[in-house]
Amino acid sequence: MSGAPVATPGHGLAGVADAGAFLARLVRFDPATVVRLRPVGGSGRTALWARLPWDVLVVRTVAGVAPGDVTVAATDLLARLESAESTLPARRDAQWRWPLPPAASRQVELLPAGELRRIAAAAAGTLRTASTEGVGGRAVGQRVLRDALLDHVAVTVVPDEPPGEPVEVSQRLVQGVVRMGFLGPAEAADVQVRVAGRWVGLVGPYGAAWSRKVSDLAIRPAADRPNG
Repeated sequence: MSGAPVATPGHGLAGVADAGAFLARLVRFDPATVVRLRPVGGSGRTALWARLPWDVLVVRTVAGVAPGDVTVAATDLLARLESAESTLPARRDAQWRWPLPPAASRQVELLPAGELRRIAAAAAGTLRTASTEGVGGRAVGQRVLRDALLDHVAVTVVPDEPPGEPVEVSQRLVQGVVRMGFLGPAEAADVQVRVAGRWVGLVGPYGAAWSRKVSDLAIRPAADRPNG
């Protein structure tokens, strides 16, 4: 005799509009991407983590408590939210292969949101010009140009407090917060530059982007640990 079927747990997300906006942007960049749901202990909220195609982790925290630390396809979760279904899509935990930054971080600077938008727009303009006119009169592949721009240090911050080491904010992070809509509509909003171990983050009003420090990016681990 077979046992009773096991009920599929609900996704637990109450902040449907916030989660939907986050997921919609993700799937435009990569329809096959996954999203990791991690309840934020005791807060009644869940952090949604994902990886952008240019090697940046992004996170947005929304209302509601997911059923544990789970990874699902972003397109599947978005479809459930749009159809008002409460069940959790099929789990894809094995597809999450990237470590997360430490939970504890410290703020080292505040940057105006308008300045980050200006930096992102300037980079996009440079890419368009170089793609059509070349560099120094020589044609260069668009992917090479894009990677060079993303690796560029857009902002360097020197903290006032010890240890006082310069913190480099790459164009990857700037593009992450701008293109994910984390700055919101207010030009006067401030964005925090934060450091957590070997990670640097930009934390805007609607979400954050994190990346390993620029000096670490050339060092690639042999294998990433799942569910870091």
